[in-house]
Amino acid sequence: MNPFPYSDDNKRYHTWNYHLKHQFGQKVCKIPLNAGFTCPNLDGKKGVGGCTYCSSTGSGDFAGNPALPLHRQFDEVRAAMDRKWPGSLSIPYFQAHTNTYAPLPILKQCFEEALGFERVVGLSIATRADCISVKTADYLAELSKRTYLVVELGLQSTFDETGRRINRCHSYADFLRGYERLTSRDILTCIHLINGLPGETHEMMVENAKRVGALQPHAVKLHLLHVLKNTAMADELARGEFSLMALEDYVSVICDQLEVLPASVILERVTGDGKSDDLIGPLWSLKKFVVMNEIDKELVRRGSMQGCRAERKEY
Repeated sequence: MNPFPYSDDNKRYHTWNYHLKHQFGQKVCKIPLNAGFTCPNLDGKKGVGGCTYCSSTGSGDFAGNPALPLHRQFDEVRAAMDRKWPGSLSIPYFQAHTNTYAPLPILKQCFEEALGFERVVGLSIATRADCISVKTADYLAELSKRTYLVVELGLQSTFDETGRRINRCHSYADFLRGYERLTSRDILTCIHLINGLPGETHEMMVENAKRVGALQPHAVKLHLLHVLKNTAMADELARGEFSLMALEDYVSVICDQLEVLPASVILERVTGDGKSDDLIGPLWSLKKFVVMNEIDKELVRRGSMQGCRAERKEY
């Protein structure tokens, strides 16, 4: 019998699939969209060039074609999902670039349109914590009263030296201000962290998870740093300025992070990869089920589970 309370199977962490099935009573699929927005560290407001790991699609490599209307993007992905999970519900996911970095009337137009698509039960909006104005936060609060809304905040690391190295163009203090702007309005948040960033040790990655866990977010995404062609980070890797994580090191970090994250926090993701044609490495990241199975096996081997070493701490 699985000792972890938030599980219907062998998982010892609080999966996104488990949460959605219990929230909505059936399968729910996120449908990635590209609304054609940009970012403040691309257009010169805060920086240029973007984050060093980011592709030209702004972390939306699996999102739709921004040249197509949103409804066309949605219908194409929805059709593929229906072949696998007929009749499943949908959450449009505004994924590419910074999806609150536009005038509020444009944001409203995009989000309200998506809410009207077939079998939609919520919205996910990926953005940066330093790109949420008071007016936008007020609108998102109103929106969250009408639908299941999750605002996804790309933090990546709590260490400012890492943020500077990857050209993130905001500090951890900036993040905390934006995070509070959302949570004070009872808006659900999902925080993204990337493991394997240049200069970060195993201990720093676990500390990232401790700090984020102390914030008690609705959900967390734990990503693996994967290096893509034609990025600044690809050039750094070619010059030998850092090395990629091995599978066994990644599994060890993830399990340590899961142990310090509160059990109530949903894990939307515990790994990540890029398009195979553009991926430089780690190539083992393409075998997602292998990675997830190794995480499951390591938690069983340890006799541990999510939250078993979690502490309440203020940061």
